[in-house]
Amino acid sequence: MRRAMLVLCILVLLPLPVAQGGDDGDWRSREVDPNTWEDGPILEDNNPMNNNTSGNPLMQINVSYVPGHGQSRVEGEIIIELFEQWAPISVENMIEHIEIDLYDDTFFHRVIDDFVTQAGDPTCRTVGAYPVTTPTCGSGGTGETIPLEIHEKLSHVDGAIGMARGNDEDSADSQWFIDETEAHSLDGNYAVFGIVRDGMTHVRAIALTPTSDDPTGSSIDNPASSAGRPVYETRIIEVSMLGIIAYPEEPPIEEEEPPMVEESVLQSLVNVMQSEAGMGAGILILLLIILLMFLAKVEPPLILEQEILAAKLIK
Repeated sequence: MRRAMLVLCILVLLPLPVAQGGDDGDWRSREVDPNTWEDGPILEDNNPMNNNTSGNPLMQINVSYVPGHGQSRVEGEIIIELFEQWAPISVENMIEHIEIDLYDDTFFHRVIDDFVTQAGDPTCRTVGAYPVTTPTCGSGGTGETIPLEIHEKLSHVDGAIGMARGNDEDSADSQWFIDETEAHSLDGNYAVFGIVRDGMTHVRAIALTPTSDDPTGSSIDNPASSAGRPVYETRIIEVSMLGIIAYPEEPPIEEEEPPMVEESVLQSLVNVMQSEAGMGAGILILLLIILLMFLAKVEPPLILEQEILAAKLIK
């Protein structure tokens, strides 16, 4: 008894595991119908990235931004399909960061119109009042890198999401960018691991927001920009795992018709009797059968008696 009480006290005093922030993995059981999406990128002909893949993960970015001077702040959602079958390392890296809420309350730190919108630096957070932030914003990360992952089916099409990196090919960490237009000059040099499926309007609006290099907020193309910091905070409220692309519904199973059963002799006789033409012939045959059974001293079966009775009632 004393030993049991001691064990119970130890269990009570042990610290309980603390749940970490982020998704608990249940998102893989949530199927999302792609037919509800209406705001995707411009698709290139015969590109394998055009097609949805059932079971692929979906991430959602909740954003808040100011499109231009004197305009109200806008909030929206960007839904991205992650190509787990073609870029498993990059996708796993992204999911791990999302599930620990790494990107929540950060901001897009580099925006270049007609090129890319870049984010994913966990040190890019507003300190006090924007644009005050940390000195490492734009060059920060988690300190854990992944190798450059290139796949022949993935390219920098409009709406593609890719991994940002330094000079070292295998230096991608947590930062990522979304192509605001096709950027095939990046193919082979930066890993693509997904594409925007819905909310592309918000990506284009963020690309046009006034920046430190283009403070007028006009559509001046400046692909040589090294800063591109938005004048107004382009905030990432939250990045979460939305679910997976729904599997197609299976066609209903058609029930097989029961096999045709041949009618018994007696049933055939009843059918004959039920017809006007065969009434007399049916009664004659039944009487003949009864006569033969009488001569053979065989009791008529119950079913035969029922058939005879039914025939009389019909008549």
